[in-house]
Amino acid sequence: MNRAIGSVADSIGNWVDTLAPVWSRPYLRLARLDRPIGSWLLLIPCWWSSALAAVAARAPAPSLIHIALFFVGAFAMRGAGCTWNDIVDRDLDAAVERTRSRPIPSGQVSVAQAALFLLLLALIGLAVLITFNGFTVALGIASLAIVAVYPFMKRFTYWPQVVLGLAFSWGAVMGWAAAFGSLAAPPLLLYAGSIAWVIGYDTIYAHQDREDDALIGIKSTALLFGERTKPMLALFYGLAVILIGAAGFSAGAGLVFALGLAAFAAHLAWQIVRLEIDAPDNCLAVFKSARDAGLILFAGLLLDAALRRIA
Repeated sequence: MNRAIGSVADSIGNWVDTLAPVWSRPYLRLARLDRPIGSWLLLIPCWWSSALAAVAARAPAPSLIHIALFFVGAFAMRGAGCTWNDIVDRDLDAAVERTRSRPIPSGQVSVAQAALFLLLLALIGLAVLITFNGFTVALGIASLAIVAVYPFMKRFTYWPQVVLGLAFSWGAVMGWAAAFGSLAAPPLLLYAGSIAWVIGYDTIYAHQDREDDALIGIKSTALLFGERTKPMLALFYGLAVILIGAAGFSAGAGLVFALGLAAFAAHLAWQIVRLEIDAPDNCLAVFKSARDAGLILFAGLLLDAALRRIA
């Protein structure tokens, strides 16, 4: 299959290539709207946290307004984060086969144009954020420091996935804060569990670029773990299940949540069994399945809140 003109090597045949106006395509690719999986993975901890707050409050469901706002905010801020990442990494992206066709290294968008687009996305995110209470607004602003430093981490440490986990899991405290205007042990446990989950799935993702990264001096847990990837995934995924379970039960969740947690754990185990670290297409497919695991857990929390309210 011939790749569409200007498309990105790891994103072919999507709606951006076929339906979006030509002038908009480089910007939509900057925001990764051709590959929304990352936005979903940023969103899911927000939804977990909102549902966990509903369980704790013995409400039948989380606020639908919050659910919708987190959806918009996650897509806007993931786009802003990716644009910032592409600005910082433009020289590195040019050296990697999978990323050299991205809008900045391929010359479709200048750095100045990307910076203006970043500002637009950030303003959309801010417009969403200020609809929440003051405590949640402060929490959201605090996350920007982690987002800002993340692109530099892979130059210095084999553990950039930890910093990504800190950023991508921030929603695990946001949903609870939006509901209560404060934090407590359950969202903090959820945040820790989500970090472990992110380390796992992003290690899988990083295996796609392992050889190129080694050549240009980029570090990752994929390179650090190597052939020990599967047992290390079992460690981090197991830790995620334990911590998320502790979050749910400390918030008052019951049997339905436990069943959802078990299904979540089974999906993570299936990912480990299915993974082939030397097959990039397999790594991408397994990575994308992380969304399904996250939504399974979210469904367990939602049903637990609804059914316990009825009981």
